[in-house]
Amino acid sequence: MTIVIFEREEQIKMSDVIEIRWHGRGGQGAKTAAILLAEAASRVGKYIQGFPEYGPERMGAPVTAYTRIGDKPIRIHANILEPDIVVILDPTLIRATDVASGVSENGIFIINTIESPAVMRKKLNLKGGRVFTVDANNISLETIGRVIPNTPLMGALIKVAEVIPYDDFLKIMKEEFEKKFKSRPEVVEGNIKAMERAYQEVKGE
Repeated sequence: MTIVIFEREEQIKMSDVIEIRWHGRGGQGAKTAAILLAEAASRVGKYIQGFPEYGPERMGAPVTAYTRIGDKPIRIHANILEPDIVVILDPTLIRATDVASGVSENGIFIINTIESPAVMRKKLNLKGGRVFTVDANNISLETIGRVIPNTPLMGALIKVAEVIPYDDFLKIMKEEFEKKFKSRPEVVEGNIKAMERAYQEVKGE
């Protein structure tokens, strides 16, 4: 994995296969985000995998999901043990599970929280890597009308890592939401606004 950090941009460009691990709780949309991101990457010509780790899927129970995105066919078929990016939909999982397991010193964390990246770095006990935070709960409440952090966190991820060009991502997501919510244009608009806001508001160190 090659990571290039641009001084003039907050974006991190990656190559080869990008492995993303999502940590959430049942009902927060970790599985949906993992699959939607993979499908969007497929539509811009990438090879992809997107799948959850099946287990007890009770509302509020810890859920793990995975996304792989590559420029070449992906031969591995297994859970992601050494992710390049970890997306944490619920910060309470930092105490409940080992969300940093297998992450290298160059790993990236994107966390749904009102806390600063510096505070979350301490909570994760990280020496290296990069930490990004965004208040995805509040963004989703204000744009979608309910707390569902997966949509804004996808927007934050696109800002942090160049997995899909931003304009292509928004176009594809709008098309996907329009298919799912044909008679509810306000839901489509809310989700797009959530991603746009998170893209602008995510901060890192």
